Amino acid sequence: MIKIYNTFIKTSVRSSGQAICSVFRTSHLSGHPDKCEVRQLTQKNYQPRVIDTLLQESLEASGAVWLQGPKWCGKTWSARQVAQSALMMQDPDESAGYLQQALVKPSLLLAGAVPRLIDEWQVAPVLWDAVRFAVDQRGEMGQFILTGSTMPLRKETMHSGTGRISRLKMRTMSLFESNESTGQVSLARLFCQDEPEGMAQLPIESIAFAIARGGWPASIGLSGKAALAQAGKYLTAIVENDVFELSDVQRNPRRIMLLMRSLARNIATMASLETLRKDVSGSESELAASTVVAYLDILERLYVVENQPAWSTRLRSKAYLRKSPKRHFVDPSIAVAALHTNPEGLLRDFNTFGYLFESMCIRDLRIYAQKLGGEVCHYCDETGLEADAIITLTDGQWCARGADHLFKGLADWEAFIAAI
Repeated sequence: MIKIYNTFIKTSVRSSGQAICSVFRTSHLSGHPDKCEVRQLTQKNYQPRVIDTLLQESLEASGAVWLQGPKWCGKTWSARQVAQSALMMQDPDESAGYLQQALVKPSLLLAGAVPRLIDEWQVAPVLWDAVRFAVDQRGEMGQFILTGSTMPLRKETMHSGTGRISRLKMRTMSLFESNESTGQVSLARLFCQDEPEGMAQLPIESIAFAIARGGWPASIGLSGKAALAQAGKYLTAIVENDVFELSDVQRNPRRIMLLMRSLARNIATMASLETLRKDVSGSESELAASTVVAYLDILERLYVVENQPAWSTRLRSKAYLRKSPKRHFVDPSIAVAALHTNPEGLLRDFNTFGYLFESMCIRDLRIYAQKLGGEVCHYCDETGLEADAIITLTDGQWCARGADHLFKGLADWEAFIAAI
C-alpha cells in the first residue's frame, strides 16, 4: 500500500498554479467602499488558497456567490480578502438584533459596500431570498458572498437562486496550500500529456502527522498536540452540537459517534449501508436503515462527509461496473480523531495508514481538479480492477490513476480494460 501511494502523491501535489489573492472592487448603489472597513476585514497573515481565484471569477460572473464547506475550513477569511463589507450573523453582540431585522425587513441587512459578505447566512434563511431579489433589482455582478457551514433544507428557502447565486465548494487546506508539498507537478500539464517529474520531500513520519493534523487553517504552523487537537475539537462539536441543531428529531450522540467510527474504519472503501448499520447497531438494539440514512444526510448537510462517486464510463465492457461511491470525510483527520489514534498509531498500522493516505490524496486532488473545473471519481469492477482516482474535465478530457499506472487517454484506458 505504501509503495503504491508514494507514486500517487508525486502526481497530485499541485494545481495548475498558485492562487494569488487580490481584492475585487465594484461599484455600489450606496457609494464607494469604506476603506477603513476593508482594512478591518483583511487578515494580516492570510495564507493564499487555490479557491481564491475561483471566488474572484465567480463574483465576476454572478450576482452572488455561496461559498460552501465545513466549519473551520477558512471560508470566512477567504471571503474577507475580497469583501468590502461584512455581516457576521453569529456575532454574539449583534445576532439577536440581526434576526429581528431579518424577520421585519431583511433588505436592511444587505446595505453596505460590495461585495458584501453575509457570514453564516443560514442562521436567517430568509436572507437567501432577500439576496436573490436584491441581485435581480441591482442587475450587477459581484454583489454578495454568502458563507455557510450547513446546507439548509429546501423548504427553508423559497427559491433555488439559479441564475443569480452561484455555488462554490471549499475544503480544508491541501498540502500545497499549507506549504508542505513541493508543487513541482502540475495537474493541468498532466492533461497536456506531460510526464510528471519530482519527488515528494515529506518523510513518512511527516505524512502521518499531516494526515492526523488535517488541513484545518488554525492548526497549520502549530506543532505537536496543539496542531493535532483541532480535528478532535471538530469531531466533538459535530457529535455534541451541530447534528442536533439540524434535526427536529432526537438523535443519539453515542450512535452518531459509532457511525463516525464506522465511516473511519471504512474510509476509502465502498462500504455498504448495511455494513454501516451493523457497525452502529453493535450489541445494542437494531438500528433501522432509515435512521442511518438520516444520520448520513445530516453529516452531508454539515459537509462532514464527501463521498467519491463511481465513474460512469461509456466504454462497452463485459465486466459489471460497481457504482457504489467510496466513503470519505472532507478531511482525513476526522477519521483519525474518530479512531482515537495519532501519527504514531498510524505508523504502527500501515493498512489503516494506506487508506487514510489515499483519502488525503483524494482531498487534495479535489482541490486541484476544482481549479480546472474537474471532478474526482473512482473505478472498480467485479474482477477487482481499480482506478483510485479518475479526474474528468467538462470538455471531456480525463486522467486516471490506477494502483501502479497513470492512464491518459482512450488508447491507454482500452489497454487497461483489455485485462478484464
